[in-house]
Amino acid sequence: MTIGEIVSEADTCRELVTPKLVEAEWGNAPHVIGEQRTFTNGRIMVTGGRVRRGKQKRADYLLYYRRDYPLAVVEAKELGLPAETGVQQAKEYAEILGLKFAYATNGHRIIEIDYTTGTEREVERFATPAELWQRLTAATDLPDPATPHLLEPFNLVSGKVPRYYQQIAINRVIEAILLGQKRVLATLATGTGKTCVGFQLCWKLWSSRWNRTGEYRRRKILFLADRNILVDDPMAKMFAPFGDARHKIAGGDVSQSRDMYFGIYQALSTANEDVFRQYRPDFFDLIIIDECHRGSSRNDSNWRAVLDYFAPAVQFGMTATPLREESRDSYEYFGNPVYTYSLRQGIEDGFLAPYRVHRVITTVDAAGWRPSKDELDRFGRPVPDDEYQTKDFERVIALRARTKAIAKHLADFLKGTDRFAKTIVFCVDQEHAAEMRQELINLNSDLVKQYSDYVCRVTADEGTIGLTHLAHFQDVDKPTPVILTTSQLLTTGVDAEMVKNVVLARVVGSRSEFKQIIGRGTRLKVDYGKEYFNIIDFTGTATRHFADPDFDGDPARIEEVTIDEAGETIESVIETPPSVEEPQADYTVDADAGQGEILTEPPEEPRKFYVDGGDIEVIGHLVYDLDTDGKKLQVVKYTEYSGRTVRTLYPTRDALQSAWANPDTRADVLRELTERGISFEELAASADQPDADAFDLLCHLAWNAPLLTRHQRAEQARKAAQDLFEQYGDSAREILTLLLDKYIERGIVQFNALSVLMKVQPFDRFGSPSEIATRHFGGIKPFKEAVSRLQTALYQ
Repeated sequence: MTIGEIVSEADTCRELVTPKLVEAEWGNAPHVIGEQRTFTNGRIMVTGGRVRRGKQKRADYLLYYRRDYPLAVVEAKELGLPAETGVQQAKEYAEILGLKFAYATNGHRIIEIDYTTGTEREVERFATPAELWQRLTAATDLPDPATPHLLEPFNLVSGKVPRYYQQIAINRVIEAILLGQKRVLATLATGTGKTCVGFQLCWKLWSSRWNRTGEYRRRKILFLADRNILVDDPMAKMFAPFGDARHKIAGGDVSQSRDMYFGIYQALSTANEDVFRQYRPDFFDLIIIDECHRGSSRNDSNWRAVLDYFAPAVQFGMTATPLREESRDSYEYFGNPVYTYSLRQGIEDGFLAPYRVHRVITTVDAAGWRPSKDELDRFGRPVPDDEYQTKDFERVIALRARTKAIAKHLADFLKGTDRFAKTIVFCVDQEHAAEMRQELINLNSDLVKQYSDYVCRVTADEGTIGLTHLAHFQDVDKPTPVILTTSQLLTTGVDAEMVKNVVLARVVGSRSEFKQIIGRGTRLKVDYGKEYFNIIDFTGTATRHFADPDFDGDPARIEEVTIDEAGETIESVIETPPSVEEPQADYTVDADAGQGEILTEPPEEPRKFYVDGGDIEVIGHLVYDLDTDGKKLQVVKYTEYSGRTVRTLYPTRDALQSAWANPDTRADVLRELTERGISFEELAASADQPDADAFDLLCHLAWNAPLLTRHQRAEQARKAAQDLFEQYGDSAREILTLLLDKYIERGIVQFNALSVLMKVQPFDRFGSPSEIATRHFGGIKPFKEAVSRLQTALYQ
């Protein structure tokens, strides 16, 4: 193909860019050229209950020093555009992917962005793999022995390739370890695969024979958590490739001949014996602490003794929600995270399910509740005269009528959507969970008759009944249990991919706990019909937390340093942002989960007052969708939302028309609308206007402008562009006419893929895209100008 025949970005890549990369020694094993590598799934957007996928992020080229270690991204633009056109996108992708090198090129000119030096310059050629690797290692001060540990391949036996952010987390942790950091923290949102990160980290270090001393000996790694479910499942599944090297420390079994150990704090430090002391303090090279915000995060915790004893080991903490409290500070113990992947980013990338927030308000939650004069509770005790609010319900005062109202609303919601949608109801305590379970059973007696476990209470992580219910709930192929009522057990560490409804029947004051709770629903299961989930909030918890501008950002570890005139440090103060302390539950978790009983006899010491009478109703139900900025958005109708969005982006019809008429700026309009969940097909269907032009439909919804059909606009364009048709021969005029016909059939978006359109019927009979441009229009540039004038004529 000659230079004149190169008309698309794909042609530019194939004919110009790839050969230059090969010249620079990329593509020669083990240095891999990854072409058209997609690294996000495309955000799932929910608007008015409709679901669609956004655009995936895809790099034209990723350059790998080794199979699993990318060094640079290349953004290519077609030959006719300046190389600078791709700079911003190349930088954006490099920063997302954690790369230090990026290139933008149009096949002739090459612009190099080097983050290790902070430079951006035009270069004659692409740097070779050896050159980039030398620059990277020099900039990071990594020791020479680091290379085999960083470049050790991932274990891909399962067929799952770590996602881009998991790769970044793994490499950042290894770099920190190799640079001598003894405590390392990574924060990844619930559902983003922390266990995968832990496994691949262990595999790379174990396979490359790393140990903390540098001596040639066997590696010893401990995977530590505070619940059996958090170690048993990874040990049996994700860590299966370690085979016989695995061992769980339980029941006093302290075998010291394995390499990969698993344990919970309770087994390492029992009431009778500190089992962990049977290992030498320097026995382990690496300790991975899963959900490190709990248990050992407290300064005075008995479990902290385990980590203090094994102080010589490198300690790596993983969590979705680091704590920032005076006595429990994940940052103070581990330091700042070496990598953070947030809930918002996971949703933006399309790896996590977005959510709809349903704020449901009862009469007593709206106005409070006050007992009548001399009112007695269930056990004949006088109820103190006071104004009780949401925070008091089920903690100080238990209103059975409120529980019934919540249960009825939830049951009706499921009947109106999907009665087999997996649902977790978070209650105040075990009594509340038992009572909620009973009410839901009564309201769903038809299904309970068929499925005895349709509604279950699960309030402990031990006990055969509770574990069985939980296991069946997690199994995507088992229809029941459908509804689990719980208090605190299921807030974290439970991987249930099919949870479609997270119900808040208790106040959650702690931001970290709230994140953990909604994390129960963030896992995607598109093949099974789960593309988003509902947060059904009866307490205002979600509304309050989502309104917090810092909701998705974990508090930074701020160090304020005072220096003297010589630059010496005088004072160093760590500032901790304030946190909200969740009231501690005044109950214990029983082992007989799933068989809760409502109290009918007074407890020995009254914990709260129980009021069985009264009439409480739901008086409000507001629905919010998550918008592209991660904020709430109440949606009444899809058409109203679309009109409001257009007015927000373009204050007047003329402003929209100016941007729409120009093909270059129209691409920005389409992108902005797509990012906000506006689909023209869905919009035309909602408005019952299948033949309307997209521009006219937007103007009609935004400013009540008159509607035109695509056929009417095409006829106007033929008249307005008469001089355009007259300057070309018969074939060119026929091609332009066919383009208008395609517009009538498919709308304006068909112009966005012109090079593809020209390759299919009926255009292919005029030749290839380059032949059409040169033979009938006098070249690529005149052809593009003709098509641009035709589009402008459509919107005059």
